[in-house]
Amino acid sequence: MNTTALDFERCYRAVTARDSRFDGQFYTAVRTTGIYCRPSCPAITPKRPNVTFLPTAAAAQQAGYRACRRCLPDAAPGSPLWNTRADLAARAMRLIGDGVVERGGVSALASSLGYSQRQLTRVLTTELGAGPLALARAHRAHTARLLIQTTAMPMSDIAFAAGFASIRQFNDTVREVFAVSPSTMRTEAQRPSRSETQRPSRAGKQGTNNEAAPAANGTLTLRLPYRAPLDRDWLEWFLSAHATPGLELWQPATADSAGTYLRNLRTPHGYAGIRLSVLPGHVRAELTLRDMRDLAPTVARLRHLLDLDADPVAIDEALLGPGAPAAHTAGAFTPGIRVPGCADGPELLLRTMIGQQISVAAANTHTARLVAALGEPADGPVPRLFPTPAAIAEHGGDVLTGPDQRVRSITAAAAALAGGDLILHQGRTAPELRRDLLALSGVGPWTADYVTMRLLADPDILMHTDLVVRRGAARHGLDLADSTRWSPWRSYLSMQLWRSELRTRTTAGPAVTKSADSEAKVSTP
Repeated sequence: MNTTALDFERCYRAVTARDSRFDGQFYTAVRTTGIYCRPSCPAITPKRPNVTFLPTAAAAQQAGYRACRRCLPDAAPGSPLWNTRADLAARAMRLIGDGVVERGGVSALASSLGYSQRQLTRVLTTELGAGPLALARAHRAHTARLLIQTTAMPMSDIAFAAGFASIRQFNDTVREVFAVSPSTMRTEAQRPSRSETQRPSRAGKQGTNNEAAPAANGTLTLRLPYRAPLDRDWLEWFLSAHATPGLELWQPATADSAGTYLRNLRTPHGYAGIRLSVLPGHVRAELTLRDMRDLAPTVARLRHLLDLDADPVAIDEALLGPGAPAAHTAGAFTPGIRVPGCADGPELLLRTMIGQQISVAAANTHTARLVAALGEPADGPVPRLFPTPAAIAEHGGDVLTGPDQRVRSITAAAAALAGGDLILHQGRTAPELRRDLLALSGVGPWTADYVTMRLLADPDILMHTDLVVRRGAARHGLDLADSTRWSPWRSYLSMQLWRSELRTRTTAGPAVTKSADSEAKVSTP
């Protein structure tokens, strides 16, 4: 859906049908009530003359509308447009979600994107209905609501944790956006009738009275919503297969609990311990934060890691519907597949380079050795953080084993990251990022495409040089040279082919293969 020219009829049909697939993709502003809602709001459908549709919650707030306290529009999954679009507005939204404005202001956002503040503000206002400050304010309001409703933190602490400059600014924003004071919002959230666990039909919300109560100081549990369907088996396999001892831990499902992924994640103000379990309708995320200011960027990075803002219906229509790859007719493709993203860009690149020419299991062993030697200690069930690029650049050569050229390439990449010569963040364009990656020694097209796909959540990268993808395509009669019909979902096609081949080779051990450009890789992603 085009954010600059929302189709009124299409939007109104979605609102009339209360179609939750469009939650987060646009917002319904009702002139007669002064309230804005998500499309699936259970309230009576407003009359056509009384509604307007806006691309962002910030645009609605900018126009003077208050958030509906019944459907909580700010708790909807994020818009998939920020991944499918690669323009300036989309890239800015990714960085705003990561808290760049709260940490460095609009100047830091503009600098990261390579534009002047004036030009950035003009583009965002035209495209999204609000400038960077208003967009960041909406982001802060959402974080504030989450903390107010799901923790016992003092309001003064919440104000600064959410990124507000003062308690007065915090109070004024909450009243303007939600039409209640912070204390009233907390009181209402504690009423059983307001608990989202009592409303399973809207099981996609972040935070409930029962499931999001703080377990300890700095620890809280959230519900991260996603759009169904979701291929849980694929995500759980990916997380478990790549879990590095000392850095990550996978706890298999039992009769009483779902499979759980644990790790420590470096954050802007320290680090966070995370526990993730994929459940029907949401991901249960338990976060232990050293600094509550890291809540919003941590949630954004976890959503990115699990690709929770994807639009699986649109993807499945392209890959599984009429005219889709023939593999679907044989049951080889599954609905709701996700493209795993990453929680940390430098870690993604360095771990991918470590895994070249060896199996996934061997890569985990090499990475575990590096983490044990250079990773900073952390509290909790997972003992360490991934080493900083500076530490790997200085001492990685003493720890890493394997071909000398590969070790030198890894330490050189770490030095480029540590020195600021290579910047990895979600605000970059795919062509520029791929160019910079290919300029590194030891990085070929496969690694550049793989890192770009996962770092930027780029939905349209076909891993055509990957031998497993090529084998899967040949098995199912797909011509990878004629892939435009699957655009812009070719990353998801790559995942489907990977998954299909893994399924057919479950009894075989992982074998080392080479991609078409002779850049070594392993037989599993």
